[in-house]
Amino acid sequence: MNCRLRAVLMFLLFLGGGVALAAQSRPRARDLGVPFDGSPGPLNAITDVKGVEVGHSTIISGEGKLEVGKGPVRTGVTAVLPRGKGSIDPVFAGWWSLNGNGEMTGTTWVEESGFLDGPVMITNTHSVGVVRDAVIAWRVKGGKAGADGYWWSLPVVAETWDGYLNDTNGFHVKPEHVFAAIQGAKSGAVAEGSVGGGTGMVCNGFKGGIGTASRVLSERAGGYTVGVLVQCNYGSRRNLLVAGVPVGREITEQQPREDDEDVGSIIIVVATDAPIVAHQLKRLAHRAALGLGRLGSTSGNGSGDIFIAFSTANPGAARERGTANITLLGNDSMNPLFEATVQATEEAVVNAMVAADTMTGINNHKVIGLPHDGLREALKKYNRLAK
Repeated sequence: MNCRLRAVLMFLLFLGGGVALAAQSRPRARDLGVPFDGSPGPLNAITDVKGVEVGHSTIISGEGKLEVGKGPVRTGVTAVLPRGKGSIDPVFAGWWSLNGNGEMTGTTWVEESGFLDGPVMITNTHSVGVVRDAVIAWRVKGGKAGADGYWWSLPVVAETWDGYLNDTNGFHVKPEHVFAAIQGAKSGAVAEGSVGGGTGMVCNGFKGGIGTASRVLSERAGGYTVGVLVQCNYGSRRNLLVAGVPVGREITEQQPREDDEDVGSIIIVVATDAPIVAHQLKRLAHRAALGLGRLGSTSGNGSGDIFIAFSTANPGAARERGTANITLLGNDSMNPLFEATVQATEEAVVNAMVAADTMTGINNHKVIGLPHDGLREALKKYNRLAK
């Protein structure tokens, strides 16, 4: 590949547009015959929840031996905006940690207030600080002070560790990458795999990254939509199940780690348009863990498995003064939402692995993408191939 072509491709990766186009033409897990439960939305993505926008900024450069500060670089930032770039209206939210060997900033106030104010950002472990500060700068530039005249912001920024493939101590994520992810956020199809914050991630011994899926409830259950986006960097190969099939034991070649221990993490963002409030959203966040359980996860000691859920219903509920009238779904009506969250989480993780190509990073560390033919062969062997 000549230098000019490489530069053009890196520019497209940075903007996210080239990645999005590629993602739309790639097969997803359902296309390969994985028999998932439930009814997905039109896009089978978190953006099926009206108003939600997703953006990525992807940074890929260099190859060969690690030189801290120079690369190779395999990292980025992902932004999830609950009501899109044009809104400053907070959403009801709840968060939960299945295992806390990780970070998600801003959650103390989410817990206290019951609201998420601003985007959910996902990046690598050592870039949480710069992303947090850049979100504040973005909000100051484009927003206004509160009713009391004070500027303050507690951004939600989450991470997983990409140091097996990326020069993670080189601090390559800069404010401009954060701005690009936010400004480039849009509705519609979501790029998956090795993009944004998921660029350098490893999942269940295969290349991981960003994945998404959705479920639409029946009219009898309210017709609500649940969307999930994951940044997956967790799990061991030997425990991986896909549709109940021990795919990790069927595909054993090119393990990235000899000990095959779960030392990674996963961030899960759950969105819904159902009119539920903070304590109910925390309950929804809990159910994401059951989606991971379907995939064989044991949430190892070294894994940061942290989840946040929000609802786009009840606009204006976070008014600073006075009272707000809200619509509230009864707890007895939440079972379909729980089921949808479990199903969409499971599919989002598999979508991430299906979309991620083999990647070589620092010191020529290589992580293979989940082989599509191998996945289909394993499903067929156990009579689970849908087509």
